[in-house]
Amino acid sequence: MQNPILITGPSAWIGDEIRLREDWQLTLTPAELDEVVHALNLTSALSMSEITKHEFKLPTLGPRLHYVQHQLEHGSGATIIKGFPADRFSPEQTERIFWGLATYIGNAVSQSANGERIFHVRDEGFKVGHPKARGPNTRKRLSFHTDRCDVIGFMCLRQALSGGINQLVSSVSIYNRILVERPDLLKVLMSPYYYKRHNVDTGNHLPYCQQPIFSFRDGIFASAYLRVLIDRAYADNDVTPMTDLQLEALNYIDEVAARSDMHVEFRQEPGDIVLLNNWITYHRRTEFTDHEDLTKRRHLLRIWLAVPNSRPLDEMFRDNYGAVEAGAIRGGMQASS
Repeated sequence: MQNPILITGPSAWIGDEIRLREDWQLTLTPAELDEVVHALNLTSALSMSEITKHEFKLPTLGPRLHYVQHQLEHGSGATIIKGFPADRFSPEQTERIFWGLATYIGNAVSQSANGERIFHVRDEGFKVGHPKARGPNTRKRLSFHTDRCDVIGFMCLRQALSGGINQLVSSVSIYNRILVERPDLLKVLMSPYYYKRHNVDTGNHLPYCQQPIFSFRDGIFASAYLRVLIDRAYADNDVTPMTDLQLEALNYIDEVAARSDMHVEFRQEPGDIVLLNNWITYHRRTEFTDHEDLTKRRHLLRIWLAVPNSRPLDEMFRDNYGAVEAGAIRGGMQASS
């Protein structure tokens, strides 16, 4: 285990200062939108899963997306792509465009045991405890967390009547703040916690895995955090009970992340694409109120990506991610056999 050190660099942003970064926002030009439409038409005979960046040709926008890919790993870890007119395209066309753009960032991995690689984020009306219920398909507030992939992408099709505000925080800066304020908690946060298998992860034969919140490999930082699965694991009697210090450390992460000066807040508008590096950022959204009209309700597309320029991970992530080597195809959920 590496001794805790203060981390500097572009990933250690705090609050609204990320808005001043050059990698925070990319706005599509009219010429680039024309490229996207041309690429959509060129690939119309292919199934979506057959489309790669080699078929979805973007001679001008493609290099800019490769720069986004680079900056997600080596820069701030977050980019918003704006300027896409979602109302000009059918839902199927928009989904195919989102997929095509994402191929310039990484390889889509499965988000369920059914193998779905585009997930529809909307309130499905599931009651608490329903086997298919997961945070994204409710309207409740979500806590700061990461997803099981290198980069997560969201494309907004429609926004809620009110609420549904995005909040984003640098996990690097959370680590730095804890190092300064409560260094005694870092040792436990760099040690493994139990995670329970997600209720929709039915292809996974492991009921639990163990992984740290903060970690280093080859001197490179990585953080993964999904408190709901940690709490579910320790609510069972099958694992060693959580210590008071472990619980205090988790609560301290949540408290630091929730500080208004630590995170940035924004509302994703229709057509906006948000891309986040899960190893250096946590994200959450506020509760929302939806339209009565079903055709107007909040609807986002979500994709999980393994990226070719990803960082190496601590060996303890292997059970949950399948691979820990830099640039490996990793993350996602296994298909049910």
